[in-house]
Amino acid sequence: MDKLTGMTVFVRVAKAGSFAGGARELGISRAMATKHIMQLEGSLGSRLFNRTTRSLNLTDVGASYLERCQQVLLDIEEMEAAVTHLQTEPRGILKISAPPVIGATHITRAAVEFLKIHADLKIDIVLQGSPGDLIDEGIDIAIFLGALEDTSMIARKLATSPLVVCASPDYLDKYGIPKTPEDLIDHSCLVNWAIAPRHKWQFRTESGLKIITVSGRVQSNAAHSIRIAALNGLGLVMLPTYIVGGDIEKGTLRVVLESYLLPPLEIHAVYPHRRYLSAKVRAFLDFLQVWLEPRAGMAGTE
Repeated sequence: MDKLTGMTVFVRVAKAGSFAGGARELGISRAMATKHIMQLEGSLGSRLFNRTTRSLNLTDVGASYLERCQQVLLDIEEMEAAVTHLQTEPRGILKISAPPVIGATHITRAAVEFLKIHADLKIDIVLQGSPGDLIDEGIDIAIFLGALEDTSMIARKLATSPLVVCASPDYLDKYGIPKTPEDLIDHSCLVNWAIAPRHKWQFRTESGLKIITVSGRVQSNAAHSIRIAALNGLGLVMLPTYIVGGDIEKGTLRVVLESYLLPPLEIHAVYPHRRYLSAKVRAFLDFLQVWLEPRAGMAGTE
């Protein structure tokens, strides 16, 4: 049996946590998956898994081998992309990770339009608060909001969206309107983990950038959670206008600190370091940048 096929089966089984799960993903039988792993272990002279009737766990050798296998398979994918012209026409499966709100709205809409153009492509969208381990999770593109903290990631800026600080009229009537950024220290500020840096609200002043460490009664990695808390009078939020613009227009949220400029929210696409980008990744990045820029400041997410 081909060793590369065995490595592929090994990676899938390890990630699935079972022979049946890995075999299902590859469209082969459990018996065939088991045969591949046994032959691979035989050629290596070492066990890759500790097997019991209830569990399947990597040995120390298996954990080390898994990391190497993933890199080898990634290198092969890159070589094939460079030599063949998978570069020219998007095909296969494109896996995208995105924060819940922008992922379920703008990114999904862009993906739908992109699929209409490319019939040989499928898209998986994972909604999560952070990009996660792109290589380990098989993610091609992750959408990231705010300042990039991990310089090891390859990033492309897609768009910016204005940020505003706002609260419900009830909250402002009860606790007062903050006049300066420093006043926020005495207020309940609802924190959105999906926007980096966490707990740090930044304002541009004549003397430079002012950073205020905030805290409050609700924090979440989903912007809509703290938006709902703000609408119910639990505190102030700093959110992009594409999320709260509609609430501001209706008067259910009121903007404060309007005389202080907020650095706009940057929207990036991050992806694993690869010398050769596949056609599906490069084409979607180009499409998304053009599609997203005029929509990033939209009022509301309807």
